[in-house]
Amino acid sequence: MYAANEALALGRGGVTAVSAASGIARSTINRGIAELKAGSNELGERIRRRGGGRRRAVERQPGLLAGLEGLIEGAVRGDPQSPLRWVSRSQRHIATALRRQGFEASQKLVGLLLRELDYSCQANRKTREGTQHPDRNAQFEYINAKVKAALAAGQPAISVDTKKKELVGDFKNGGRELRRKGKPEPVRVHDFEIKGLGKVAPYGVYDIAANEGWVNVGIDADTAAFAVESIRRWWQRLGKARYPKADRLLITADCGGSNGARIHLWKRELQRFANQTGLAVTVVHFPPGTSKWNRIEHRLFAYITQNWRGKPLVSHKVTSSSSPRLRPSKGSPLLATSIARATHAASKSPKPNWLQSTSSITLSTASGTTRSNHTRNQTKTRIEAVITRQVLNTNPQIE
Repeated sequence: MYAANEALALGRGGVTAVSAASGIARSTINRGIAELKAGSNELGERIRRRGGGRRRAVERQPGLLAGLEGLIEGAVRGDPQSPLRWVSRSQRHIATALRRQGFEASQKLVGLLLRELDYSCQANRKTREGTQHPDRNAQFEYINAKVKAALAAGQPAISVDTKKKELVGDFKNGGRELRRKGKPEPVRVHDFEIKGLGKVAPYGVYDIAANEGWVNVGIDADTAAFAVESIRRWWQRLGKARYPKADRLLITADCGGSNGARIHLWKRELQRFANQTGLAVTVVHFPPGTSKWNRIEHRLFAYITQNWRGKPLVSHKVTSSSSPRLRPSKGSPLLATSIARATHAASKSPKPNWLQSTSSITLSTASGTTRSNHTRNQTKTRIEAVITRQVLNTNPQIE
């Protein structure tokens, strides 16, 4: 149409001149002139007539879509015979696999076809909770009631746990921090423990009422003795002055690790702590698989992780000094922490023999409450350990 319009503009001899300049046949230019004079537009908004241009790849190559779906579905279902079993399901790898099957496919074509088939790259989604105990909600309600009662009575209630162990040295730490352009912090390629530095195990104590955290950094092993020593140091340095009239202490913890519900060393060291302080210690353990509901995970450990991002923990001093120490805006948790380092070698403890007991130690299981004298009460399901001043028999005999 453009060539026909130019030929009309040139007048007599225009068709010959345009044909010679553009290489378009005179007959084609004449058809264009006829259409311009008629004023009709049979094509509408289309550039080509219907049926013009190349045919689609799926039309030229029957079986292409079926082959593509076979590759994807085989990988999704975990088919051990799938060609993509040991490679990522990227468009480039899919195109390579299709070419091996005799199809002509590019990475761009694979992307277009995948979108037509409603495929997209998606991450895993954690939605399967697994089996739950019928008393799960009752357990949480009980723990919540215990904490509320302690706070209402002005008694200390703390949340305790051990943060993830960290390697000490010039190792990569997730996250980024501001540095001069082109000057990132150099770190080691492999995370092999450095002899003499080892790992650190930060044990945290979060005061629920005061909204304050305290961390004791262990430099060897995360044992129950270290866990109770951390609680003892918190009480001596902060808790005793903050709660001068306290006669009870409530501890919320998960049911695993150094403060697990079945660790005899944890129970023995708590008994010693109760004897030394005169406090009646109550421990409520969260059910298995629910440790993220422990307050300390979100109110203290999350902010320590943020403060450590992008910073290699090159020494014990850096580990301590880089912990958060400032109070944020109103409504946010207090980030001030006091750091103390303690060394407690891993140790094993026989089952203690309790003598002259003024009250029993009560530990809860999923089926009922088990007392230290082996009597069972099946009427109420609780997760609790109450420890008061007792005389501890250090005789290593096992009951």
